[in-house]
Amino acid sequence: MTAEPAAWSGPAAPRRWPARRDQTSLVRTADFLAALIAASLPWSTTVPAIFTGLWLLAVTPTIDWRDYARSLAKPAFALPFAFLLLAVVGTLWSDGAWADRLHAIKPVAKLVLIPPLLYHFRRSERGTWVFLAFLGSCALLAIFSWLVLLHPAWKITVTASAGVPVKNYIDQSQEFTLCAFALALPALGFWRARQVAAMLTCLALILLFLTNMVFVASARTALVCIAVLLVLFAWRHLSRRAALFLLAGAVAASALAWTASPYLRQRITDIYVEYQHGHEDISRASTAQRLTYWRKSTLAFIEAPLFGHGTGSIKRQFERAAVGASGLGAEIVSNPHNQTLNVAVQWGLIGVALLYAMWLAHLRLFTGEGLAAWIGLVIVVQNIASSLLNSHLFDFHEGWMYVLGIGVAGGMSLRANAERGNNAAW
Repeated sequence: MTAEPAAWSGPAAPRRWPARRDQTSLVRTADFLAALIAASLPWSTTVPAIFTGLWLLAVTPTIDWRDYARSLAKPAFALPFAFLLLAVVGTLWSDGAWADRLHAIKPVAKLVLIPPLLYHFRRSERGTWVFLAFLGSCALLAIFSWLVLLHPAWKITVTASAGVPVKNYIDQSQEFTLCAFALALPALGFWRARQVAAMLTCLALILLFLTNMVFVASARTALVCIAVLLVLFAWRHLSRRAALFLLAGAVAASALAWTASPYLRQRITDIYVEYQHGHEDISRASTAQRLTYWRKSTLAFIEAPLFGHGTGSIKRQFERAAVGASGLGAEIVSNPHNQTLNVAVQWGLIGVALLYAMWLAHLRLFTGEGLAAWIGLVIVVQNIASSLLNSHLFDFHEGWMYVLGIGVAGGMSLRANAERGNNAAW
């Protein structure tokens, strides 16, 4: 008696999704690549871009597209895509050169990495890897910054500032500010838990970052952010009495830093010099330049208040304003050094409303408790504060700090909210 052959039902259907084991491996790989993006960001512009491309390759097969599509109904996910759509459509009414129009899309395009990062780290348990990678990388940069201050020949690239081994002092200061305030909550938690060694480690790292900005290299924008974030920390995590002690201590520390650091005194007093003499000496005109850029940008916005002049039109508006002018008035730039004006000139009130709606939607991700919520809140508030004096959402380094930070911290916060059965932050 012979067994009947098994019936053949045709060719096997192709698998639509990776097997569970393969998917788990890809998720872990994506987590590792996100950590590499964070670790390389303080040192390079090219390397993070490469790791970002690899991250997309790793994470794309793991996405449940129906679930992802449902997520896009939420403002925190959808508004970055709406912003990019506005930038693309805005090329149609722009009076700028086509090269400028296409170039102006790029700073907005990186924002659409926020939704897949939110989606991925909502399900991943390794978001902390990214924070630790960035913190460790910045700590190494801070130590190396002191070394190149003493031995300038050790700089990795040619930079304009002493004590800045790569990139520039603005990027370095924003990194160190973020790290210092991200560590503030763990330091407070360890102090309350009487874990002295861990608390002292956090405080040592905070001092490493802050003393670097006081004595080595600091952006004045970062000093503004420090003041804002200090008030935020006191309001968010301290009692009224503790907040008063902290703010009093901050005032005393600021007075000591002013006395001990000639570098810091010069950075602050130069504001007046740059304002008074910037029109005569353009090499020391940072303050006067900003005021001039803001005035010209405001006038350009008034000319087209609703829809703006279109994507990539800022340079064209400055060219028009430079006709017959001299000195600072004749400068032609494509960045007014203010995020709101950058958006307003190109896309008018429509763009400004979209910008503020996105900031607000991302703030709402971090209304909960915990380290991820605190780090995300610091990132959004830092970006808003620094964007008063720069176009930091569109700048490469600060923009990627925002994209990566909001994506990772926001995903972790969404995961925590889901575990508590609270979807309000969506």
